[in-house]
Amino acid sequence: MQATVSASNPVRVLEIGGSHVTAGSVEVAGHRLLDRQRHPLDPAQDAHTIVGVLADAAKRLLPGPADRWAVAMPGPFDYAAGVSLHEGVGKFDQLRGVDLRAALAAAIPAEPGAFTFVNDADAFLLGEWVDGAATGTSRSAAITLGTGIGSSWLADGAVVSSGPDVPPDGEIHFCDVDGVNIEDLVSDRALVRGYLARTGTTVDGMRGLAALARDGDKDAREVVDAAFGVLGRLLTSWLERFGAEVVVIGGSMIGAWDLIEPALGLAVPARPVRDTERSALLGAAYAGRTDA
Repeated sequence: MQATVSASNPVRVLEIGGSHVTAGSVEVAGHRLLDRQRHPLDPAQDAHTIVGVLADAAKRLLPGPADRWAVAMPGPFDYAAGVSLHEGVGKFDQLRGVDLRAALAAAIPAEPGAFTFVNDADAFLLGEWVDGAATGTSRSAAITLGTGIGSSWLADGAVVSSGPDVPPDGEIHFCDVDGVNIEDLVSDRALVRGYLARTGTTVDGMRGLAALARDGDKDAREVVDAAFGVLGRLLTSWLERFGAEVVVIGGSMIGAWDLIEPALGLAVPARPVRDTERSALLGAAYAGRTDA
């Protein structure tokens, strides 16, 4: 019989982003983050180096040999097998084909069967459903805005990644608008490219573009409005099809929510989440709990 997770038996979590890994200990029953430590991570490094950084972050939690582990990882990834499918996405390409479950179990060390892998956007939404903006809803969605667009869809606490009511594999970044992939229209690189085409000037991503827009730069504001207007229309069609009661928004672009929200024009209530890392840690731990 498996033990219920408690404060004395937390789930250990690794939340892996494009430039960091955050290690945390979570008491699932009380939705409490007991520890959180962020460490830099270069996703372009070789597999051996990346695994070493992840294992070092894990060891700093001082885990026990029988602890449960949950790993929130961006795709493409075989979450059931614990194997990376990254290729040509500009990050973690050197992990492709690596059995991360076996590699981490050997490096920490831990039991291979103690690991649960979960998509980072799914972890984010699960955390908000457990203790956040989506709590109490039957059907909710999440969008993460950063170097790309992540998405997740939840029905009564279960992730929905297939069927006619969600995008392919539950990933909105697979969708096209007028024959163009949505991430070629709405992403950090797309926004930089759009402003450069208008002005001949390069900006420092969404952060730089937002600063210009707030200072009255008409071109910057129009680039933001056009891009997120397209995303808003695409999102609206899927949110309505899914029957979402709320959509939670996270990611590195959330600091520009004052500009993004009016451009999206969503009819479904949209809730920005500043501490997406906390949500992802809670959600991953929930997915990895032993009393599921």
